Amino acid sequence: MSSNPEMISKEEAARQVHSMITRLAWLHYSFARTLMKDLGEEKGKALSKKAVSLYGELVGKGAQAKTKAKGLPLTRENYSEDLPSLGWGHSETVEVEGEKRRRVYTCHLAKIWKELGAPEVGRLYCYVDQAKYEAYNPDLVCVHVKNVLDGDPYCELAVRSKKK
Repeated sequence: MSSNPEMISKEEAARQVHSMITRLAWLHYSFARTLMKDLGEEKGKALSKKAVSLYGELVGKGAQAKTKAKGLPLTRENYSEDLPSLGWGHSETVEVEGEKRRRVYTCHLAKIWKELGAPEVGRLYCYVDQAKYEAYNPDLVCVHVKNVLDGDPYCELAVRSKKK
C-alpha cells in the first residue's frame, strides 16, 4: 500500500470498478425484470431495450463531443473508448476477413447476469453498443458478431460503415 493517502493500488482500484460494474448489472437486471413482470415479457423487454438505447445515445453523443472538440472527423477510428480498462479484462483488436473487430474476453457485466441466471435479461443491455455508435455517427453500425451471453467464448464487435 502506498504511504500517500491520495493513492490506492491498482488492485484496489480494480476492486472498486468491479463493485460499480456489479451495481450497474444489478440495476439493469432489476429495472428490466420489474418491467417484464409488471408489463409482460414482450412489453417489458421492449421498454428495457428502449431505455438502454437512450443510455447508449447519451454515451455516443458524449463520445461525439469529445471527437469534435479535438477537431477530428466522426470515424470509428476516432471514437474514444468510454469504458474503464480496469473493469474489463483482456481485450484486443483482431482482423477477421479483412475487417477490424474488437474482442473482449472478460465482461464483468455478463458474469453477474450469468450468476443471476438471466443472460437473456443482461443481453438487452448489450444494445447499448448499437445505440452509442449510431448516436456518435449515424453512418456507422455496430454488430455483435459474438457475445458471451449468447454462449460464445468472447464478445466480438464490428463497427461498420452503412455506406458501401
